[in-house]
Amino acid sequence: MVTGCWVLVGIVVGSICYYWFVSSSNKSKEKEEEEEKEKENQDQYVKGRPQVPKGRLGWPLIGETLDFIACGYTSRPVSFMESRTSQYGKVFKTHILGTPIIVSTDAEVNKVVLQNHGNTFVPAYPKSIKELLGKNSILQINGSLHKRVHGLIGGFLKSPQFKARITRDIENSVKLNLAGWTDHMHHPIYIQDETQKITFEVLVRVLMSIGPGEDLNFLKREFEEFIKGLICLPIKLPGTRLYKSLKARERLLKMVGKIVEEKRKAKTQERGGPVCDAMDALLRDSCDSNDAQRLPLDYVAGNIIEMMIPGEETVPMAMTLAVKYLSDSPVALDKLREENMELKKQKVDSSENYLWTDYMSLPFTQNVISETLRMANIINAIWRKAPGDVEIKGYLIPKGWCVLASFSSVHMDEENYEHPYQFNPWRWEKGEAALNYSTSFTPFGGGQRLCPGLELSRLELSIFLHHLVTSYKWVAEKDEIIHFPTVKMKRKLPISITSTIT
Repeated sequence: MVTGCWVLVGIVVGSICYYWFVSSSNKSKEKEEEEEKEKENQDQYVKGRPQVPKGRLGWPLIGETLDFIACGYTSRPVSFMESRTSQYGKVFKTHILGTPIIVSTDAEVNKVVLQNHGNTFVPAYPKSIKELLGKNSILQINGSLHKRVHGLIGGFLKSPQFKARITRDIENSVKLNLAGWTDHMHHPIYIQDETQKITFEVLVRVLMSIGPGEDLNFLKREFEEFIKGLICLPIKLPGTRLYKSLKARERLLKMVGKIVEEKRKAKTQERGGPVCDAMDALLRDSCDSNDAQRLPLDYVAGNIIEMMIPGEETVPMAMTLAVKYLSDSPVALDKLREENMELKKQKVDSSENYLWTDYMSLPFTQNVISETLRMANIINAIWRKAPGDVEIKGYLIPKGWCVLASFSSVHMDEENYEHPYQFNPWRWEKGEAALNYSTSFTPFGGGQRLCPGLELSRLELSIFLHHLVTSYKWVAEKDEIIHFPTVKMKRKLPISITSTIT
């Protein structure tokens, strides 16, 4: 469920230097381009051997970071990639966010990067993320330990008992929050805020069985403070953003660590006990292992905090953008409503409860979700580092270089999807989207680090959309998507609603 895969470090240095660079003369820019061409001409490649991808490194120190950030504030954030792809090919070199890097917009190369994780590629993230998440972060651990933790969480999320229980929990959370909208019939509803309430509440219940109340409010408040520091300068002086976020993390660790300790004692006394949440799954494995293999309690607490990220960022933004895209596509919205009204009628007539499979088997609803994930690109890329020289598809990735596998570029490539900037759920029924599903559709990553919560995320989206379209009609106000440093709506997507329940 941890995305861990963001291109999200905010370079404040870039902002500080912005006006200096903008004011530089055209002559200086031309000189820089001439020097870069000269460097390219000096590169010597032996025929038949892999080559370092072509490209340019830009300005000293900050490279091409300003161009990269600027594109994130436009309606076509992948234009940074597109312009360089047209010059150098789908794999190119650049220098962004403080490091020289190989960028891949090639689906086949990305697949190799995702699948060859371990000795071939290792995690690589900006310093602020490393500082906040710690050395034992699931984003940074590698090898057998990562495989073990990933398997424990994935196994728990796939269990039939969990699926039955979480379906009811999500339904209750969605219904409760939507019911509160009736008090705002004459005022705008801000979808981005409302979806965060739903998903954070659900995720905290999944992770450690905490329901609405003071503890949940404390976790949400401190987590909001904590997550702000993922995108900042890595300076830990008092008063800085990173310092404040680290202090919030300390408070979170204290509270979550207390819950971990209480659960560990209970499991020790009960010699196991039921697995009710992700924390239970990690602790049961810890209790069943010998001392050498046992997961430290602070490791469990730290990773539980890290796994809250989807409840604050990825899933609520997917919900928000689904509402936006549907608002702009009334034909798709009508078809979605028709399909979900039919399911609702079946359940009312039979007096049966909804099951996980009911939601997941709605074909057009799943198409809407897939198309939303393709266009939203909330997890737009992953970062990896090559410990040694790596050859992929005729390219050489030098030892020590980072690789950025761009998912968004693949999702918005006309070679993979016809009219990629059009919201078209019908493309998933047949044709290019279905054929490219395994290689050109990676909203949840892939390989060993494929998000274990992908089915849970789809379930949340399905339940939210079902109850939204069968209970309300709405008109969305004009709003814009901001793609940097993370995907957000500029105005949190305000909508005016009308209840359809009689």
